[in-house]
Amino acid sequence: MSERQLTVIIVHWNQASACARTVARFSASPHVVRLIVVDNGSSADQLAALRTSAALAHPNVELLEVGTNSGFGPGVNRGWESWLAHADGTEWVAVAPHDAQPQDGTLEALLDATEHTSNSGQPYGLLSADVGDGASPFVDHVFGPITRPATSTNSVEVVDYPHGTLMLASRTCLEQIGLFDERFFSYCEEADLGLRAQAAGFAVGLVRGARVVNPHVNTPSAIVDYLQERNTVLLIAKHFGIGKAAMRFGLTVWQLIRGVLQPSSRAPYWNAKARVRAIRDVLGRSWGAPPEGLVGYR
Repeated sequence: MSERQLTVIIVHWNQASACARTVARFSASPHVVRLIVVDNGSSADQLAALRTSAALAHPNVELLEVGTNSGFGPGVNRGWESWLAHADGTEWVAVAPHDAQPQDGTLEALLDATEHTSNSGQPYGLLSADVGDGASPFVDHVFGPITRPATSTNSVEVVDYPHGTLMLASRTCLEQIGLFDERFFSYCEEADLGLRAQAAGFAVGLVRGARVVNPHVNTPSAIVDYLQERNTVLLIAKHFGIGKAAMRFGLTVWQLIRGVLQPSSRAPYWNAKARVRAIRDVLGRSWGAPPEGLVGYR
């Protein structure tokens, strides 16, 4: 099968109409030969709407029902497992959430990038589309996954981790480094995968101009804050050691205290209850799904 073809995995949760639009956009591409929709335990009505949508009637579209909200990373893993276990001839697989909208020419640009190596001669194992922020994904040893101003004008810029809004992974890379670490549930799992890919000798690339739009953030702010704070400590401990993780943990505690005393210092998703629980769960080494007590999580 041609290297210009790929499989696509879309992770869905309770947004059937948005997912149907995304499925239709991807399945219309001549490059997509197989599309796997992973439903992450949607409500009965949303799952029914998804099952009966015209987009899922396409012969190359499959619906994989997980039955529970397992998180973005674990949901992707179920799709990756299906792809790896049943060879369809594609060397590359794309991953996106249910509302990602690749712009015209994006898949072509991503596939073009798979045919090249980085300036250092490393093969690309992970590639991602451009979210349009003009920044480069970077992992700081204390602050964790952040971005900084773009450091290259190349069409493919080597970065530390891919954007999960639309990313490609090679079969060779995944077979060598494994899938997402499911302890993260969601947030920081792309950074972990990117660091593991680099350690195995693969480059991670961001394809400038290959635009993708992700118009909505549906996760409640308390969940976002909890996962970002908890998972950043886990990521740093895993890759940079307990000393750097202790520094990041101290920063989390300091930011909580400062946010209580000085509300103007709070980050956009700042939530006191979420941060207290993140601190507690880091100390207890409790990973995976966020606690049900946080606002908005079911």
